[in-house]
Amino acid sequence: MESQNKVGNSFDGTTGIDSKQVVGTPRTVSYCDLILRVLALLLTVTSAIVLGVDKQTKVVPIQIVPTLPAINVAAQAKWHYLSAFVYSMVANIIAGSYAAISTVMVLGSRNGKARVGLAQTVAVLDVLVVGMLFSANGAALAIGLMGYKGNSHVRWNKVCNVFDKFCDQVAVSIVLSLLGSLSFTALIVLTVLTFHKRFAR
Repeated sequence: MESQNKVGNSFDGTTGIDSKQVVGTPRTVSYCDLILRVLALLLTVTSAIVLGVDKQTKVVPIQIVPTLPAINVAAQAKWHYLSAFVYSMVANIIAGSYAAISTVMVLGSRNGKARVGLAQTVAVLDVLVVGMLFSANGAALAIGLMGYKGNSHVRWNKVCNVFDKFCDQVAVSIVLSLLGSLSFTALIVLTVLTFHKRFAR
């Protein structure tokens, strides 16, 4: 009976402690873990959707010869025209899928020893997903700033003064993805604190 009270639980930090001494802790930590995973799922999926439906068509004047009048040409802006936005889309889809799968795994894990191994695996995957999301957000943000401000040194003109709706929607997608990244980061912090409590005793 005593050994049953000391079954390890990687998501609530109760390993080696009598369950009477940690009343309320398992449920609180488990709720936080699930809430953060669902939040990360919603944010990353919404970010992918916002970027995936982003497109805008504008008629822009093009001056071919200085002595001739400008020609009006219909130009389109779509997310898959830029590799940084494609990377951001793929990263958010992967992160959202992982958030859904890890949520089901956490809910379905009941055995104490199995949860220890699961917690370690999920913690490593959380770190990988955070790295992937931040790198994707950095790439998308760099291209976004280029679109807003241009670069006079390499003669890249800004385009967001023309495709304003497209750029605004990209900005919303990046913000949502960054919030999703922070949700995964909070999960990592929660896991580290849980492991610290577990091994410190």
